[in-house]
Amino acid sequence: MRRLPIYFLIDISESMVGEPIQQVEEGLATIIQTLKVDPNAIETVWVSILVFAGQPKTLVPLQEIISLYPPKFPIGSGTSLSKGLGHLMFELRKNIVKTTSEQKGDWKPIVFLFTDGVPTDDTKTVISEWQQNWQKTANLIAISFGSESDTYLLRELTTNVLLFKNTDAAAYIQFFKWITDSIKTSSVRIENNSAGFELAKLDGETISKIDLTKRKPTIQLVDNNFVVLAAKCQNTKRPYLIKYKKKISSNSFSGLDLDTLSYRLIGTFQVDSSYFELSDKLAVDFKINTAELIGSPTCPCCGNQFAFAVCSCGKLHCIGEKEISTCPWCENVGTYSSGVDGFEVNRTQG
Repeated sequence: MRRLPIYFLIDISESMVGEPIQQVEEGLATIIQTLKVDPNAIETVWVSILVFAGQPKTLVPLQEIISLYPPKFPIGSGTSLSKGLGHLMFELRKNIVKTTSEQKGDWKPIVFLFTDGVPTDDTKTVISEWQQNWQKTANLIAISFGSESDTYLLRELTTNVLLFKNTDAAAYIQFFKWITDSIKTSSVRIENNSAGFELAKLDGETISKIDLTKRKPTIQLVDNNFVVLAAKCQNTKRPYLIKYKKKISSNSFSGLDLDTLSYRLIGTFQVDSSYFELSDKLAVDFKINTAELIGSPTCPCCGNQFAFAVCSCGKLHCIGEKEISTCPWCENVGTYSSGVDGFEVNRTQG
């Protein structure tokens, strides 16, 4: 039986932490459960799940849908789309069975790329490799979560560039139903000896085509749609992330209308040690002034009232009511006081 390989290439950068990555986990679990009871999908569909942040990783090797179980998703620092695409092409070369004079190979693979931010590396070389070797031999659907993705870059990969308006839980349900319907439709076409690829109908509200005539953006090494800070819990030594989202406000000053930029707190989120494994080892230090950050987080690991204490080593951790604190990064011992003015702190690539 010829296989229909389905690849999910998913952005797990820090901007996905919290509700977005939880909804992706639940959505993929629903896709898998639904396809397991679809007769056509059982016969043809094989699935692999790949993730990328500063580093890529195969969470689920290519396998038939009936034996697949949904994974838990980690979080990493950075959005290295070049490493993600490079890893995807490595997996395609390794796993796709080509048609020869002796056998019919796999059907044209379908790749769903999910991203919610801006690449933090140079993608020119890897995009050229994709265009040369895979653009005509794989069906790539690039999906922007929200409106913050670099859609000009995505259009260099594929003409199927879509916007998913991830506004609430109902929108996620509708989105993953659309993904499921697209896979089921493609598997039916294969059974009927058709081309094997057809997206389900777009509703124009939750999922829509993106205008691909936008101006090419400049390369940036940090995703400025979010500010994410990496910290550790003083009591448990576990890492966590503090996430802020960009907000532009209009204000009047001396008769002039001015836009001011700030970042509003979304929340704090525990991560595990795989966060460091999946982060870009060559990342440059980036700074943000605390005056631009609005909202005081608490520690998600131990409940300490302040999750935003800065050690002399430059790294963040939580503090509570104890007078003496120990930095979980460098083991420095000291006391802390509150600051009045803004100061520079290290931020991640987002």
